[in-house]
Amino acid sequence: MINVLFFSLVGLGILFSIYRLIKGPTQFDRVVSLDVINVSIIGVLVVIALIVKSEFFIDVAIVYSILGFLETIVFAKFLEVKS
Repeated sequence: MINVLFFSLVGLGILFSIYRLIKGPTQFDRVVSLDVINVSIIGVLVVIALIVKSEFFIDVAIVYSILGFLETIVFAKFLEVKS
């Protein structure tokens, strides 16, 4: 029961972030919403790892977090040059 509630709330948060990603008034809002989506997905991966008791999902979450960090840095540099 608690899993359904958790995944529903995280899914709702991701939907709001996708709305901000599409509708965002500035490019900086879009980058932040993309980062929020990445953090939410990392959290879901960690919870899935706890539920199924598998270390594989932790490894995937670590790699995804590194890629998400690099993505944020690349977009920040792009917006810095563009501004």
